[in-house]
Amino acid sequence: MPDRSPAASELTLGVGGGGQGVDLVLGLGPHHPSAHGMLRLRVSLRDDVIERAEPVVGYLHRGAEKLFEVRDYRQITVLANRHDWLSAFSSELGVVLGVEAMLGMELPERAVWARTLLAELGRVLSHLVFLGAFPVEGGSSPVAAEAHAAREGVQAVMEELTGGRMHFMFNRVGGLKDDLPAGWLGRVDDTCADVRRRLAVISEALLADPAVDRAKGVGRLPPSLALDLGVSGPAARASGIDMDLRRDAPYLAYGDLFSPGGPGRVITRSAGDVPARLEVLLEQSAVSLDLVDACVEGMRSLPQGPINQRLPKVLRVPEGDRYTATESPLGENGYYLVSRGDKTPWRLKLRSASFCTVSSLGFVVPGHRVEELVPLLASMCFMIGDADR
Repeated sequence: MPDRSPAASELTLGVGGGGQGVDLVLGLGPHHPSAHGMLRLRVSLRDDVIERAEPVVGYLHRGAEKLFEVRDYRQITVLANRHDWLSAFSSELGVVLGVEAMLGMELPERAVWARTLLAELGRVLSHLVFLGAFPVEGGSSPVAAEAHAAREGVQAVMEELTGGRMHFMFNRVGGLKDDLPAGWLGRVDDTCADVRRRLAVISEALLADPAVDRAKGVGRLPPSLALDLGVSGPAARASGIDMDLRRDAPYLAYGDLFSPGGPGRVITRSAGDVPARLEVLLEQSAVSLDLVDACVEGMRSLPQGPINQRLPKVLRVPEGDRYTATESPLGENGYYLVSRGDKTPWRLKLRSASFCTVSSLGFVVPGHRVEELVPLLASMCFMIGDADR
């Protein structure tokens, strides 16, 4: 008898009619819990062509939304930055911005600009992972090495400031945990210059790679489908959807950065395939570096002052509800907060970008050969923890 446990690959074999070959139902994954994600993709094959695909999620579900409800507003950020561990700082933002808005709290200007700077550094960190992990032909391309080196530079300045490597836990309701250390902005300048040099190498190597050229037309996501499923972020913009909350519903300092003449701009493509998504990631990373440069200049022009607000010993949010959305590296990340005036939320619902992106796989994958599945999945920009919550 075959192993039917969830950790085993499921293979069901049936004979196709009329001598047309065989139909296969193949379960790809999930993987061992030590892996960075556990997507199970149940695909039906006709020879080597995928006819149907069903993404099966839930293997990393930790009940984050219920855990939010038994923690006070200071403790929630410890959990909020873990569903997308590549975008920890951005994942914290939605919670603290929503709470601050319901409190009617006005942030110190230094906190506004510092948060924006850190959010864009986090965006670069996330994009470099997807760029560096793309399966290049032959494995000898400098893409992975350059992406890793660029990430280490950004990680170093983030770790120096926050003390954390992945889960920064640097946001606080009312601002940030600590002020910037002396000389830190200069080190950010040096890091951005280094990342720009490495991005140029990554871009040249990726776009010249035969594997990327063969992937033209692979994984095409029609814009109408992306809108219907709520896909956002790089995957949607590569399909021509000109949407970015930093510009369309600005928060923090993005209103200034995306104003006419500012460094902010939204990168789109129209093809909606694998190369288009890679191009969006590459150009978005460059734009984020431009935004970091602008934030550094903004911080230098500000007078010394507080980086956070003094809070009461017990923080209670007024009764009411609010949905707060931010543009995470993977797309729209939203929190729907319902308060009954207590020190803990009555309800805190997380709308993650990856869940919608994973949902699109059932429509995007069919029609492709099995060998095209790996580059397709590598370009879609999702985190399974973010989908499962």
